Amino acid sequence: PRLHNGLNNFGRHLDPWARAHFLGDDGKALPVGTILKNPEQAALFSAIAAKGPDAYYTGAVAQKIVAAVNGAAQNPSKMTLADLASYRAKERAPICGTYRVYKVCGMGPPSAGGIAVLMILKQLERFDMAALGKNNPVAWHLFAESERLAYADRDLYLGDPDYVRVPVKGLLDPGYIAARSALISPERSMASVAPGTPPGAPPRTPAPNADIPGTSDLVAVDRRGNVAEVTTTIESYFGSGLSVGGVMLNNELTDFDFVPAKDGYLVANRVEGGKRPRSSMSPTIVYGPDGKVRIAIGAAGGSTIIAQVAKALVAVLDWKMSAQDAIGLGLLYAPKLDAVAEKGTQLDAMVPALQALGEHVQIAPLGLKANAIERVNGQWVGAADPRSEGVAVREDGQTTQIVRAGAAPRPPE
Repeated sequence: PRLHNGLNNFGRHLDPWARAHFLGDDGKALPVGTILKNPEQAALFSAIAAKGPDAYYTGAVAQKIVAAVNGAAQNPSKMTLADLASYRAKERAPICGTYRVYKVCGMGPPSAGGIAVLMILKQLERFDMAALGKNNPVAWHLFAESERLAYADRDLYLGDPDYVRVPVKGLLDPGYIAARSALISPERSMASVAPGTPPGAPPRTPAPNADIPGTSDLVAVDRRGNVAEVTTTIESYFGSGLSVGGVMLNNELTDFDFVPAKDGYLVANRVEGGKRPRSSMSPTIVYGPDGKVRIAIGAAGGSTIIAQVAKALVAVLDWKMSAQDAIGLGLLYAPKLDAVAEKGTQLDAMVPALQALGEHVQIAPLGLKANAIERVNGQWVGAADPRSEGVAVREDGQTTQIVRAGAAPRPPE
């Protein structure tokens, strides 16, 4: 259903191959339940598995990519074969900090996720979120206030550290976090929100930027206890709409700020040659006091990703909810003064109380999707978002168990 609806809403941007693959003769999305086969993609993946990244970034595939983007009907690119051949995936140091007795590690810049999730949590640390509980409007008000502060700093300071100075240590400095947290009151919402000035902050000014949801997330653990949390995106639905080798090409350029300067200052996330754009991707691994992984979690949904992950971690670590129930919990999304309470969730009934606290909040649906694996009583338990068709798959010896979203897993056989 998600793919079917996405095609109906965004399919007009697809190139001829994608239209022939995903749409019927009438130009409409193929019916729900249609089995699609993609031999071109299978062949490409097989080539990458056998030959490594060069199978994609050089040779025939690279030539097809350059031809496709150079010859695009809309916004043709000047990409060259040298651009692709010189690209390297770059390993970044993780961003780690603590929340209560837990160690929280996330993705570093140019992703804003690791820093922003930690800031939300650390700004809440002085409040007794456990005592307030998930059904208390004050708890959600505090969460919204912490979101606003973190998102304001994210918009101002986060970008590619190869091109701009990102004050990572300053943003997570205990004194700075305490000063930002002091702006949060349990009694009343703040009248305005602005970025702070962390230690080591360069002069910067924010500019408009919009994250467009076209993201996937997965998490896996093997029998040795190795955990991988992956968030990947092609930016908007179906990316650029262009395809090569059965794969949709991204339009990641839209993750940059389109306005390069404001008030005489260059924007940190402005477009520059070779630069990588900021994102909201927030793959996160949390370790317990024993040093073992407690939960690994990530999400899809544009700029809501940061709030989704932070919300689920508060629910698991403070409210002692299962990862499955924490993911399914409704979200109060507040990147600015105005907030959105996810429609059809426990937040619907809290809106009057939130408004009494000064929250400018409306009820609306949110396109959310998170996944997690947590360790409970020495066993790994998967969690999939009940909002989507995602599943958790568990293997016990020769038995493969598929746990549908919202369903409790059976004990090992």
